[in-house]
Amino acid sequence: MNTVASATWSNASATTGVLLMAGIVLATLTEAIASTVLSLGRSDIIGDTYATPDEFAWLDIGYLALKLIGFMTAPWLLKRFNPRHVMISSILVMGLACGIAAITARLDLLVALRVVQGFAGGTLLVGGQAIIFRAYPRSLQPILQALFAMGSVVAPATLAPALQGWLIDSQSWTWIFFSVVPIALAAAGLVLIADGPMPAKVRQRPFDWIGFSLISASLLCFTYVLSQGSRWDWFEEPRILWLTVIGAAALLAFLGQQVLAKGQGLLDFTLFKSSDFSFAFIVSFVAGAALFGSAFLIPAFALSVLGFTPTDAGQLLLPSGAFFVGALLISAWLMQARRVAPFATVPFGILMIMVAMWMLSGSTSESGADDMMAAILLRGLGLGFLFLSITLIAFSHLNSRNLASGIGLFNTGRQLGGLIGVAGLQTLIDHNVVTNAVVLGANVTPGAAAVIERMTTTTAMLSAKGMDAVAAGRAATSLLGRLVTSQSTVIAFDTAFIAVALLFVIAAPILVGIKIGFARYEKVRASRAVA
Repeated sequence: MNTVASATWSNASATTGVLLMAGIVLATLTEAIASTVLSLGRSDIIGDTYATPDEFAWLDIGYLALKLIGFMTAPWLLKRFNPRHVMISSILVMGLACGIAAITARLDLLVALRVVQGFAGGTLLVGGQAIIFRAYPRSLQPILQALFAMGSVVAPATLAPALQGWLIDSQSWTWIFFSVVPIALAAAGLVLIADGPMPAKVRQRPFDWIGFSLISASLLCFTYVLSQGSRWDWFEEPRILWLTVIGAAALLAFLGQQVLAKGQGLLDFTLFKSSDFSFAFIVSFVAGAALFGSAFLIPAFALSVLGFTPTDAGQLLLPSGAFFVGALLISAWLMQARRVAPFATVPFGILMIMVAMWMLSGSTSESGADDMMAAILLRGLGLGFLFLSITLIAFSHLNSRNLASGIGLFNTGRQLGGLIGVAGLQTLIDHNVVTNAVVLGANVTPGAAAVIERMTTTTAMLSAKGMDAVAAGRAATSLLGRLVTSQSTVIAFDTAFIAVALLFVIAAPILVGIKIGFARYEKVRASRAVA
């Protein structure tokens, strides 16, 4: 036996269980804050570190790549060491790295700290969820996984941006990192004083350094490509092409090496014997694209088109967090009290997200928070109904030997899906802004009656404000150009919102077909086993 077999609690009190759960949820909050710190604080950090956009990009790349690597290596750590000790160590490392990041403006040191934060964040997410599944009865998993999702999914999508926007406007970006420190100390203290299931003593297997090197190279290459591909027009830049080739080659070599390792590598192939996990792993890419893609689009639209401040942009998603939590709790109640199958809420989640994105596609430059709020709240409901179901489908039938590996691989799929979704949407927006400007500009001809009327009205207005006629004419021309650019951007974002809705239109039938195929395969395998 090569895995840690967790013993169940025989006399654990309810208080101990609450303390452990509270510590794990607080730990996920540290990762939520650290993972989203660059979404609203980008310009402030660039100004204080004197970094170019290309240099600054490594703060994001380092975090995301090491977070993915942490997802893949955390299962081995949880088998080699006491899971609770791994959890506490990851929390303290996260707090320490954030504390140092708050007192330095050296770019090279910040990149190194982001690398540490990413690995610690990936490890504590896998460790926390694995402990919940192992330490608590299966009957309580719906509500407990809903609580875990509040810290790991809801917080980075709603609470963290609101907190960061307020801190940036009222203090500075360093306070975002400072805020992680007390949360990390509280989380580590709760997990430390809470009793937990002790791992059984088992034979340990050596760490797969070859597999680790191959998957690390692959994930680092893919993270760079997906994060920077849009900026460099993808394969028009040789660097992006070569990193894609290297990443694909390393991934294929990793898969081949894992097959030859015969169960002694990082990847546990027994996971895919479960059709539920296989299906949920595929869905994780689509769900990640929807979650991270929409979380990228809405604040970006508010900042770049509507002119929101970081505080306003952060608070835009905050009300949807309450609906997200409400949907999680409703789903948990249906599954735990009413014994509703987890798959039953998936169609509702998909439909709500589709409708929400379609509603947002009608936004204009005159839209405000009130105009977008109904769609944002509906998006929160949809995500709540979708994510808890996928989690329970993925992990409910895994055993203690491959549970942590399943959690790590599922999170890797969700994060990669998010990277792919954001990269695709960013590319779509960039290309559409240029195309729309060309199309709109072609129709703004100097001799057109509407253009003459607009220029005359604007020039007269500026002249009435005290500008001379020549300067007013030039200013009117500049304002018309800015208006064309603004309208081009609005249309590009509306197209991106529609693209997220169409993602489900295309993916939903495919996922249903895959689910039916897995069900038929299970029946055939069961009939052969009986025969």
